[in-house]
Amino acid sequence: MRLGLLTLPVAFFAAFFAYPVAAIVGRGLKVDGVWQFGRIGEVLGDPDITDVLWFTTWQALASTGLTLLIALPAAYVFARLDFPGKQLLRAVITVPFVLPTVVVGTAFLALLGRGGLLDELWGVRLDTTVWAILLAHVFFNYAVVVRTVGGLWSQLDPRQEEAARVLGAGRFAAWRRVTLPALVPAVAAAALMVFLFTFTSFGTVQILGGPAYSTLEVEIYRQTAQFLDLPTAAVLTLVQFAAVGAILAVHAWTVRRRESALKLVDAAQTSRPPRGAGQWALLGGVLATVVLLILVPLGVLVERSVDGPDGYGFGYYRALQSAAASGGTFLVPPLEAVWNSLQYALAATAIALVVGGLAAAALTRRAGRLVRGFDALLMLPLGVSAVTVGFGFLITLDRPPLDLRTSWILVPLAQALVGVPFVVRTMLPVLRAVDARLREAAAVLGASPLRAWREVDLPMVRRALLVAAGFAFAVSLGEFGATVFIARPDNPTLPVAVARLLGRAGDLNYGQAMALSTILMVVCAVSLLVLERMRPDRSGSGEF
Repeated sequence: MRLGLLTLPVAFFAAFFAYPVAAIVGRGLKVDGVWQFGRIGEVLGDPDITDVLWFTTWQALASTGLTLLIALPAAYVFARLDFPGKQLLRAVITVPFVLPTVVVGTAFLALLGRGGLLDELWGVRLDTTVWAILLAHVFFNYAVVVRTVGGLWSQLDPRQEEAARVLGAGRFAAWRRVTLPALVPAVAAAALMVFLFTFTSFGTVQILGGPAYSTLEVEIYRQTAQFLDLPTAAVLTLVQFAAVGAILAVHAWTVRRRESALKLVDAAQTSRPPRGAGQWALLGGVLATVVLLILVPLGVLVERSVDGPDGYGFGYYRALQSAAASGGTFLVPPLEAVWNSLQYALAATAIALVVGGLAAAALTRRAGRLVRGFDALLMLPLGVSAVTVGFGFLITLDRPPLDLRTSWILVPLAQALVGVPFVVRTMLPVLRAVDARLREAAAVLGASPLRAWREVDLPMVRRALLVAAGFAFAVSLGEFGATVFIARPDNPTLPVAVARLLGRAGDLNYGQAMALSTILMVVCAVSLLVLERMRPDRSGSGEF
């Protein structure tokens, strides 16, 4: 039964992930059918590549440390304090995580770049500096720490810390000896996920870093798309693959440790209104951070989209209706990218739900080492170079039986690769919570496995399925790394359209990029708010 459920997910990942990545590596490191492993040493010995590896690593470490420093107080506030507007604020801080990295880069460009808010007020520009990259990474990953750490923190029994204080420990000593050790696995899991996302950063670094800064992902794109140097791109892909595999292995270990080592209570029992000046000050500080870090960049993005040469208005939005207004950047009106993106994202969501749902169902019961290994494989598309996958699609899916290079389905397939991990991670905890005895009772009464799933599992997981669909839709809508290679010029997606507009000089192109980014932000935000209303009460599960 389990192997039957895994057949489609395994075939999907083999055909649309493993095969394209392996093909790129093979083309780069094979000459006349002979592997040229010496090329690895040559590439890694190049000082320019060494600088890229060093920058990729240290900026990821710095981004992770800064995110933890800024987000951990918010994790406490959401876990322990109850205040008006808490659910709305939780949704607001999650908006950046589902935004495409292109939009994040564009928002900070409007805030920190040429003609941005800081430039106009104080003559300060931070674009093409590492500070812009670090701030954008904190903006993007703030919710990862708040959700992951705050979710567990809200379920830790506060009476354990209170008992330590009764026995004579001070407030800080009780927290350090009782609460902190219980939080360490969640903090480690959050840190590893932030490190993964920043280590593989692409759109944000490409827009804000300029030519001076390049991560592995950006360098793979340059070597592939600009220099056509497949050997160097192949080596960098292998390096990133190894790094991501190690990160995911450590992350899986921390998650298992967190799940098995703690006794949790109902999250609703642990939060209460702020008491004392300290808690009120902390709440105020978190609210100020959310305003400055999240709302201001998004607000500036919206403001720039309506700030035209003749004053405020919707001129840039109207210009999106004409291909001629883009100065030859597009073969079709840029506004068509909205409809293209929605169609692609809906198709990608359907694919991700089928593949991810089957994989989650197969992983529900106790699994052997082989199945657990496939569980880890499902997470690899989040970290392995999307640029490599996209270019791999072009060179592998161009002959029967998978001659898809001119087919519209190519884009949704690439987007679904990113959506599947979110579907699995959302549905798996809920499926595991279903009492297996209910399935057994249905089988005893003569129900087939399919009918037992329809009558027992589906009613319980329907809500989680909708949440998974929401996440898959949002991340598919914003996928950029692979789509930039395979989206046709006459059918651009929103992120690709934004990047193309930003790549051309002129205030009109810049304004249209801001307008398209605002549209994409609104669509993602609406999807998230709907998702929050459907979301089951599992805030303490520790799952993002």
